[in-house]
Amino acid sequence: MPAHAQTSNAAVVAAGRRLLEERGTEALTMRDVADAVGVRTPSLYKRVRGRSDLLRLILEDVTDELTAAIDGVVGSGHPAADLRAAMNAYRAFAHANPVTYALLNGPAAPEGAALRAQRSAATLMRLVTELSGPRSALPAARTLVAWANGFIGMELAGAFRLGGDVDDAWDFGLTRVLDAISS
Repeated sequence: MPAHAQTSNAAVVAAGRRLLEERGTEALTMRDVADAVGVRTPSLYKRVRGRSDLLRLILEDVTDELTAAIDGVVGSGHPAADLRAAMNAYRAFAHANPVTYALLNGPAAPEGAALRAQRSAATLMRLVTELSGPRSALPAARTLVAWANGFIGMELAGAFRLGGDVDDAWDFGLTRVLDAISS
């Protein structure tokens, strides 16, 4: 029976994503994904061209989900409040999806991920432009995202070992960065 009768692209991506989060990037195999969706490995290739294509599809799915999460928390009409909500959603997403979060922000992101990322950054850029002004928007957005990624990366790696409340540190840092980029 052909693969299309036994599985779907969405099921393949969902299984790949689950396995990726459970086992990590290096342990993701086409065979395991095929087993997870109930097809033989050769049938899986009717859905995806190979492992890199599967990773690209997973990251597209992750980017769409992240975009929806961020877009879903903005709309107060106050750019600083909306940016705070968006960055909190971004952090929550990273905690829920640490492996794919690292892939999205790493140098090995599959080709085509950059175009998807531009769409996901549209809300951030709009809000940063409202907060900092058009002349400062790009450096302000880069500052905000670099700070958030650094903080989240350290947090996910367990690098905050001096005690104290990490959530308080996040709020403190986010407040300072938002204050700094405000025009």
